[in-house]
Amino acid sequence: MNIGELSKSSGVSTKLIRHYESIGLIPETRRNDNGYRLYLDEDVHYVRFIKRSRELGFSLEDIKSLLGLWKNKSRSSKQVKQLAEKHLEELNLKLKQMKDMADTLKHLVNNCHGDHRPDCPILKNLEMKS
Repeated sequence: MNIGELSKSSGVSTKLIRHYESIGLIPETRRNDNGYRLYLDEDVHYVRFIKRSRELGFSLEDIKSLLGLWKNKSRSSKQVKQLAEKHLEELNLKLKQMKDMADTLKHLVNNCHGDHRPDCPILKNLEMKS
């Protein structure tokens, strides 16, 4: 299949497919006599795997590791779980940081009169030196 067909089958843009190939996430594919890329059905699975991993927020480096584990039928699930647990910890940290930011901003918004006066606790907080 050509790259357009792979894109349609996987739900991933042709530009992103080329990028994944250029950074080694997708194995370099064969080309026909005209130089067009030729993909196999298994490439659809690769690209879908990468897409789903990205949807879960895994980094490209982690996806490379996950792909390696996915292809290695003698792997232990322990390795996969460790990688996923590390990612989950990172996500939970980001969630906490975002909640803290939202709580601070909510407090500032609630304390801003939002009227004709120039005093604004939001701007005062932003100018504070750490």
